Order: sequence, then C-alpha cells, then structure tokens
Amino acid sequence: MKYLFIYLLTIFCRGEVFASPDSVVIPLNRQLFHDRIDNEQSLLDKEDGKIDGMIRVSTNDEVNLQVTDALLRRLNEYQYMVETNDSIVSNNEKIRQLNFIEIFSRNFRISWRQKKVDPSLAPLLVDVFHQAWIANRQGASILPFIATMSYEAGVVLTEVFPQNIGYAESRNLLFVKYCHLHPEKILTLIGPYSNEAFADSLIVVACKNDPEQLYNYANSTKSLEGKLIQRNTDPLVKTIVQLSKLDNALLYYPFLDNLLTNKITIGAIKKIIGDGEMKMDSIGYFKLLVKTEKEYYYRLGVMKDTPIAMFGENGLRKMLQRKAIKHFITPINNLHEQNNLNIRMRAIDPLSAEELYYVIVMGENDIYTSSYKHSFARLLQRMGSKPRGDSLLLNVNMDFFKKFIKMAANFNQLDTFLKTMPVNNSATLMKAFVANLDDGNNLEDAVDVADSYSSITDTLLLQNILRNVMANEQKRINQNNVKGKTIYGLLKTIFFSANNNSIDLTSQIGIPSIYSLDYKYIADDSGRVIEQVFFYGDEDGKMYFPQFINSFSPKEWKINYQKEWVEIKSLTGKKVWIYANLPLNNDQNLDDTAQIHLAKYLAKNDLEPSVVVHRGHSYWLPRTLDRMVGGAKIIVLGSCGGYKNLNQIISTSPDAHIISTKEIGKGDINRPILNYLNQSIASGKKLVWKDMWASLTKLFYSDNNKGMRESWDDYIPPYKNLGAIFIKAYNKKMEGGL
Repeated sequence: MKYLFIYLLTIFCRGEVFASPDSVVIPLNRQLFHDRIDNEQSLLDKEDGKIDGMIRVSTNDEVNLQVTDALLRRLNEYQYMVETNDSIVSNNEKIRQLNFIEIFSRNFRISWRQKKVDPSLAPLLVDVFHQAWIANRQGASILPFIATMSYEAGVVLTEVFPQNIGYAESRNLLFVKYCHLHPEKILTLIGPYSNEAFADSLIVVACKNDPEQLYNYANSTKSLEGKLIQRNTDPLVKTIVQLSKLDNALLYYPFLDNLLTNKITIGAIKKIIGDGEMKMDSIGYFKLLVKTEKEYYYRLGVMKDTPIAMFGENGLRKMLQRKAIKHFITPINNLHEQNNLNIRMRAIDPLSAEELYYVIVMGENDIYTSSYKHSFARLLQRMGSKPRGDSLLLNVNMDFFKKFIKMAANFNQLDTFLKTMPVNNSATLMKAFVANLDDGNNLEDAVDVADSYSSITDTLLLQNILRNVMANEQKRINQNNVKGKTIYGLLKTIFFSANNNSIDLTSQIGIPSIYSLDYKYIADDSGRVIEQVFFYGDEDGKMYFPQFINSFSPKEWKINYQKEWVEIKSLTGKKVWIYANLPLNNDQNLDDTAQIHLAKYLAKNDLEPSVVVHRGHSYWLPRTLDRMVGGAKIIVLGSCGGYKNLNQIISTSPDAHIISTKEIGKGDINRPILNYLNQSIASGKKLVWKDMWASLTKLFYSDNNKGMRESWDDYIPPYKNLGAIFIKAYNKKMEGGL
C-alpha cells in the first residue's frame, strides 16, 4: 500500500500536465515512430530479466518504482505531448521529436547493459533530457544541461542531439571530463583536440599522472601529441622535453623532482652519467640514487607528498634496484666460489653503510645467501666500532625497514642486528614491524611478517611479535576495521599454530590441508601423476642434471630421452610420469626453447603437471613461474624470492603445497627431497609432510657435514610456509566476503 501511494504521488504531483493517453489520436503515418519508442520501453522492461511493467534496478522497491515511472509513464507522456503540442506543427517535425525520445531510450538501455551508467539515475536523466529537449526545440544550446551531468550520463544525453548548436562544445566538455577520470588515456586521445583551448591544460594533467608516458611522446615532434608537448609552458613538461633531447635521457629521469626545484642541475648529473668520451661513474650514480631516495622517501613518508619520479618503470625505485643488482649484487654473486673475501666483495668496498643497506633491500630476490651474509657483515663494519642499527634506520628515514628486518630474520641475522641497539629501541622497532599491515593495496608487509616469524628462534622475540599482533587485532576490532581485523586475526591464528603443533590450522582458517596429500588428489583422471622439472642450461644445471637422472633406479624407473627433454616413468606402483627439459646451452637460448616445446607437448597430450620442480638459481625462478601451468598441487623451489613470486604461485595454483628454502637451493639436498617425494607418490600412500621432514632430517643430521645440516634447516615444509599459508587464508576470506 505504501508503494502504491508513492507511485500515485509521482503521477499526480508534477508541475507540467500532459494530455491523457486516451484522448490522443495518433495518425497512422506516425504510429510506426510511436511503436519504436514502445519497443525500446519493452526492452528496458526486459533488461531486468522479466517483462512485467516494473523495471528493477536495485533491491529498493521505492527506487524501482521511480525508475519505472521515469522510463515508462513519463516517456509515454512525452510522446503524447508531441502529438498535442500546438508549437510542433508539421508531420516531419513531430517525427523528429519522437525520434529524440526513441534515441534517448535506446542510449540509456545500451549504456545500462554495458554498465556505463547507473540505471537508478533514470529519473534524473529523464528530467535533464526533458530540459535539454525543450532547449533544443527552442534553438538553444544543450551545453548547460550536459555540464551538470557525470561523464557517462552526459554521453547518453549528448548523442541524442547531434545537430544542436551546443553539440560540439558538449562533446569537448565530455572529453575533458573523461580525461580527468582516465588521465592515462589523455595522450592517446588528445590529437583531434589539439587546437582546443583545454588541450594544453590536459597535457599538464597527463604529465603529472605519468611523466614517463609524456617522455615517450615528447620525442615525436611531428605528431600532434608531440607538438602539443613541445609548445607547453608548464615547468614540469618543459623539463621533461629538455631531458628527452639528451643522450641517456632515462638516467636523468629519477632526479626529475630535484631538477624542478633546482636542488640539482642537468650539468651536475651529466658529470656522473658521462657524455661522449667521458664514461659513466657507476658508483657515483648509485650514491646519487641513494641520496635522492632518502630525500624522496622523507617527502613520501613524513610530508605525505609523493615525488613525481619516484615510481614507474624508469622511476627512482626501479633504477635503484637495477643498479644495485647490476653493479653490486651480480658481481659478488658471480664470485660465490671465491674464498678470498677481499676479492669477492670488492664491488661493494666503496659503499657506505646506508648505501649497503639499499643494496641489500633492493636485492631481496637476487642476492645469494653467502652474498647477503658477507654484505651484512660489512654493513656492520661500516657502522663503526659501536654500530647502532637504530641510527642506521633513522638515517634512511625507516625506508624499507620491514623488508630489511624480514631479510635479516630469513638469513638468521635479526638477533645480531637487534643487539646493536638498546632493548627498548629494539622492542619499539619490532612493534613498528607489525604495525599498519592493513595499509596499502597489497599484502606484502603482512607476508613479510609471517615469513619472519617462521625464521625467528628467539622465544622472547616471538612472544613480543605475537603480543603486538594481538594488540593490533583488538585495535582493528574496536575500530570495526574489517580488513585489518582479518589480517591480524589470521596472523594470530597462524602464529599460534606455529607454536603449538596440536592446532589444526586447516580447520581453524578454512583452507585445504597443508599437512598431507592423498595420491588421488594429485593424480589426473587417468590415475597418473604428471611431474614437470625445469632445468636451465648454465653451469649449475649441466652439473646437476646427470645426478638427477642417476637418482632413478633402472629397476623402478624407465628413462626415455627425447631431443629436448627426458621422460621418466615408474615401473612399479602407481603411475608417475616425470618430464624434465634438458639443460641445453643457455647462451644460445636452447634451454628456453626446450621448455616451450615440452610445454606444447604436454598440453597436446593432455598431460597436466600436478607436481612442478624448479631446478636452478633464483634468478631463473620468474621464468619457471611464467611457464608452469596452473593448478599444480606440489611445487618445489629453491629460494621463493619474496612476496611477488609467492603471490604469483598462489594466484595460479591456489591449493599448491610449496617446498622452498630461505637460502639458495642446494643440489645435494634437492636430490634426496625429490627421491623421497617421487617414491612416496609411486607407493600410492598418503604423503605426510611431517613424516617426510622427520625422515630427511635424520638423513642429513646423520652426516657430520655441518654445512649440510645448516642448509637443510633453511628448507621450509608446506605446513611451515607461513607467508603462503597467510595468502591462501586471506584469499579464502575474501572469497567469502570477509
């Protein structure tokens, strides 16, 4: 009864009175045009899935009634008004006015279907259409009405009146509105509008949104976009144009903010980058990058002001990472077999403690274990006879401090670092480590905390972290912060499980079992378990491939060599088929080709790997992740390489059980792991990770090789891979709507 009352009010309480439909006689020569409008209204009625005289756009019946009234009754009134209005005299003019109603109805329906316009806006749109329609009939511009609308609604209305005197201006206005909604599209669309008064201001908007994109267009001086950029008088645009004309222009780009504020000159940078016969000073360039990063991060973290050139593919952060890897991490990694540390670590000799700090955090995915440990030792040396870790972190404005702590924990150096500062300061630091994990757009900080917890052995430190997590959870509960409550609640549960083996984590957080796997779970529909092993054709791959092959007993496995890969099939027990590409010459890219051909062969023959093994250095891992199929159930890696790789793995294989190591995988450990894994799968018995780990621990600890034992201790079974478990649990919560 309430809705009927509302409906009647909408009908009878309008200012403009139209003729009753029953009193209007429509001539046969115009009936077709009325029928077209009626057909569009029927399609609008059908858009919610049911033709019943009610257009449902929401769960709110009052909104649905208002939308229905606007699109059905009011558009009917407009039709009858055309027939009865004495100012619309000729037959052709009446047809033209009816066409406007039809076009509006169709534009609205299509935009609704394409989800370009909110259908609940129908009453407002019909109101504005009516006003613009009257203005158009009177020869006035529709621009004032379009100006009041959103971009999407404006498009619906503007295209109804393409002959209106304000059409061109309305289109321009809509383009400007679109550009402010999508500044990344400005430079690709601005060409036809290059002579408009607003073009120069949009170039500035595009520049501030993505200076790199503007740089790419600036060199195209003959294009409309290039000419627009070249003529622009904005200081930022002018500076980018100036940089685009320099040799090695992208090397100047990270310093763009400081160039704009005259904190540095192009000439000063050129002395470091080099020009002509003068070679680049790579050490000086890295030092300048570090100095600038500290300045930029102070602006970002303290002043809440984002530097223009800090992010992006050629921004400061990316450049700092590239140079850290190229000039420092790669040289000391390549000398990992060099026993003379003065020779091996020579590349980092010119660096200060702060500069070494950035080398370490920028090299998370690339630095070898030994490279990290020796770099960390030199970091402490550079800090003086009485090193203070808290002072170091303050000197870098706490930039990347969570990443630094996570790496120190993973490489068993956190306790050493914390002891370089007073107890109160270390406690405050660890409190900050677990704070604000719900900020930002990804889970990287939360995953870093989870991974760190699994690496720490100091009981008091673990208790401190857990208390801080629980305090943050309670704070988010009090704030009704759903995301924060979820993140900290999951971390609390996961950390409790790490401390108490009796807690069944899978039942606590609602994810598939992380403790064991049944054969049926990893077998395909034909009862086969398909395993794919990725080898690389560097010296490491060539050395370990023969050992990998020799680990398969001829009595239990049949080995069949192909041109680019080897096929290994079990002769006893369950069907286990293993495919490994040959470690063909990497310099000629033959290993890459072999992997591609093997992948095509597996796909063509419906052989979908449920077990994936990466055999190679960590820098090959991204290629393995890009090549492996989704849905793998067991993934064996060397070093996981941080949040980015871990998140990619779980995105493509959400139920994967991941075996990884905090260090670089070692062939003498990987081989027994794979032997145990393959034999267990072939037996058809349930694969229990705790049993496997106990058996292998006994094997490696029976050896008197201390290095072997220490390396084995750095391997992480699936049920202790807390970062992966956290991502799985959080994704599960998201699927359930938190």
